[in-house]
Amino acid sequence: MDAPGFMASLVAGGVAGASVDLILFPLDTIKTRLQSPQGFNKAGGFRGIYAGVPSIAVGSFPNAAMFFLTYEYVKCLLHADSAPHVRPMKHMLAASAGEVIPFSLVQFPLWESLKALWSWRRGHVVDSWQSAVCGAFAGGFAAAVTTPLDVAKTRIMLAKAGSSTADGNVLSAMHGVWRSQGLAGLFAGVFPRMAAISLGGFIFLGAYDQTRSLLLEVGRKSP
Repeated sequence: MDAPGFMASLVAGGVAGASVDLILFPLDTIKTRLQSPQGFNKAGGFRGIYAGVPSIAVGSFPNAAMFFLTYEYVKCLLHADSAPHVRPMKHMLAASAGEVIPFSLVQFPLWESLKALWSWRRGHVVDSWQSAVCGAFAGGFAAAVTTPLDVAKTRIMLAKAGSSTADGNVLSAMHGVWRSQGLAGLFAGVFPRMAAISLGGFIFLGAYDQTRSLLLEVGRKSP
């Protein structure tokens, strides 16, 4: 990756991360309270849904900047002479290098595949808003299939110290939810999670594509 591409990915990633966290922080708070074992109202309901947002926004800029910088760099390395059918696997590897979580392994290959399909159907590279739409679909799908893991994470975070759930075993936490609440418990909060992450995917990936494209265009026009 050349210097303009390096800076464009760094700044665009930071802008995208800060934008999505500032806009969607309340929805994430509501989703977490819906997944709480004590129930939504006792967990706080709609009170204080913006509490803690400044610190989140400050931290999200460097985190997202480094994620996208790593993602683009690894993708650049792996894309040399790639056959089309192996590219989704390479997007998975690039996403893993940036942030090793199941959500990214679902979202980013799907986002890239949807963009490639739309580009092929249209006969040109997708615009930023089209990339944002692809990001929304990819984010919503990834949110749905990884909701049980998110529920387990929430239960572990809220568990009483010394309990078996507090030990941090995700599979054990999921099994406990399954035994007590069944499938509905494992997918608690799935709809607000999908809504928030779909909107987040639209903002996050659309803002990233748009900012990066603008920075690269400015770089090309600079003497």
